[in-house]
Amino acid sequence: MVSFAAFWAAQRTADVSMIDLMVYRAEGWAVRGGYDLYTMRATYADLPTTYPPFAALLFMPLTLLDVADMRSVATFVNLGLLVALVHLTLRLLDRPLHIPRTAATLVIAAVAVWCEPVWTTLRYGQINLLLAVLVLWDLTRREGHRWAGVGIGVAAGIKLTPALFAVFLALCGLVHGVSRMRRSGSAAALWNPWTRQAAVATATFSATVLLSAVLLPRDSRHFWGEALFQSGRVGRSEITDNQSLSGVAARLLHTGEPGALWVAAAVTAAVLGLGAATAATLAGQRRLPHAAAWGAVACAVTALLISPISWSHHWVWCVPLALLLGAEAHRRASRRWAAAAAATVAVFCTYALWWVPRDADAARAPELGQNGAQMLLSACYPLAGTAFLVLTAVVALRALRGRGAGRRQTSGGQGDGRRRDGRTAARRQAVAKE
Repeated sequence: MVSFAAFWAAQRTADVSMIDLMVYRAEGWAVRGGYDLYTMRATYADLPTTYPPFAALLFMPLTLLDVADMRSVATFVNLGLLVALVHLTLRLLDRPLHIPRTAATLVIAAVAVWCEPVWTTLRYGQINLLLAVLVLWDLTRREGHRWAGVGIGVAAGIKLTPALFAVFLALCGLVHGVSRMRRSGSAAALWNPWTRQAAVATATFSATVLLSAVLLPRDSRHFWGEALFQSGRVGRSEITDNQSLSGVAARLLHTGEPGALWVAAAVTAAVLGLGAATAATLAGQRRLPHAAAWGAVACAVTALLISPISWSHHWVWCVPLALLLGAEAHRRASRRWAAAAAATVAVFCTYALWWVPRDADAARAPELGQNGAQMLLSACYPLAGTAFLVLTAVVALRALRGRGAGRRQTSGGQGDGRRRDGRTAARRQAVAKE
């Protein structure tokens, strides 16, 4: 409570604009007034609507509050969502600490509120914490829950990026189903909890699109037929705020249009990320402790890396990422893993990406003239995310190889058994001689 109160006071002292929240409110007014969502501009920054029309329907209640009350309610709700994010992450990690989950949740949330992505999310009044909580709520439900997938579908209806989780779940279900089908010969193996959850998420997302098409037909046509493909509506790729691979490529090439380099990097990251996330999940809890968390965080990081624009506040997934590495360090009692967790916390809590010249309103962004050190600082989130995906791939492959070796040992032939018996007899003779 002391930490949250200090945070609230710091935000008010800084006189934060909560500019994105003001845009959400303007979208709600546009829906109420029957105006065109995607020609509307809001706030002094002349910001456009970038989310699907379903999001605007959810923003309508914001119009019932005055601006001061809306900002206070949004801050209070986001702080609650941060607590929920930590709680769900600890549930996904299956309580890695030997202290009550409630106490751990509150202590961690008291620290996490000061990390840059969370601070900036509340500064702008963003919805990143809500999307992460919806996804984790789905992924922490019991296996086979009939409504598992609804959270991901709703999150994708609000903002398209979480839809990658449905792809991830479908890949897990497909790979697992094909493997079981080869052993059993039954195609029924393809329908499993992962494919079911992916199907529910897809159906829920489709329902949000259909609802928007019925209630906002003009805006739906405008978004899906035109606005969706105008990445420039979201913002400029080259500015420091953009912590995706497209931003790194733009600053590296000193151009606002990274082109082929970004496409190649995004495709590589998508293959590596989804492959690592799927392998980690399928390795299972017995072979890879925290397997579900490895898969979920790897998928989230992949989505952030390959998106054309990932603002720094989109990286609220740094909280589950740091907790996962911390849980692994605690489980392994390893200094190297503890150093990795500490380095991750440092990246997201030191605000290092802002230690470079920047001017978002300049005709030519200062980021286009960065030197090597500045490029590294302004790429710290993508670099940390890429390193995590590589680590996930290594950990998952080792776990899968261990499972394969275990199967070979338990299913060895008579020759293997005779060799083991011979080695055992030799050891017994040596002991007898001694």
